[in-house]
Amino acid sequence: MELDKALSSRRSIRHFSDVPVEWSKIVKILEAGSLAPSSGNVQNWRFIIVTDKSLKQEIVDACLEQEWMSEASVFIVVLSDNVMIEKLYDKRGKEFYAVQNCAAAIENMLLEITQLGLGSCWVGAFEEQALKRILNIPDFVSVQAILPIGYPAENPPEPMHYSLETTCFFESYGNKIKDIDAVLWNFNVVGNAVKITKNLAERIKKRINKATGKKN
Repeated sequence: MELDKALSSRRSIRHFSDVPVEWSKIVKILEAGSLAPSSGNVQNWRFIIVTDKSLKQEIVDACLEQEWMSEASVFIVVLSDNVMIEKLYDKRGKEFYAVQNCAAAIENMLLEITQLGLGSCWVGAFEEQALKRILNIPDFVSVQAILPIGYPAENPPEPMHYSLETTCFFESYGNKIKDIDAVLWNFNVVGNAVKITKNLAERIKKRINKATGKKN
């Protein structure tokens, strides 16, 4: 599956079949997460793979009892080891960069999950202290998300997305361009058309001036 296809077909899946996910695919998902960019290349993400049924149920309970999660074949719990990133970037590293880095890893993983014909949902609603207790997570590590992964048993419709006219500004916040499609999608075409038109106008002007005896 090409990237554009994965981007457009990714969905939040909350119903899974009982077909187990192959370990080789789990490895590919983890590798995809590890290829994400990170501030200072600190790579603060950490992953816990959970397949034990009873342990998964404890995690479900800690995720505000989102029972649909229990259908998934495997959980990947995404964590941030904050020691190095806090040392390098102080408070901003722990509270901002650490989250961004893990979010980049999570998105990589979600796209790989889609490409492999699997499904998942980015779960961010949980009781962190409960998860730390269940999974023996130390204090210097923070929980970022849980990805329940399995073969989809549903095909959700494409959700509504805001148009670029709504979300994209130029040069300053709130500054919109009316014909944004021409700017973003056909910029080269528009630019070339302007250039060609300008050159044509200059040639016509020269011919008129030559015919009338005027100087260019």
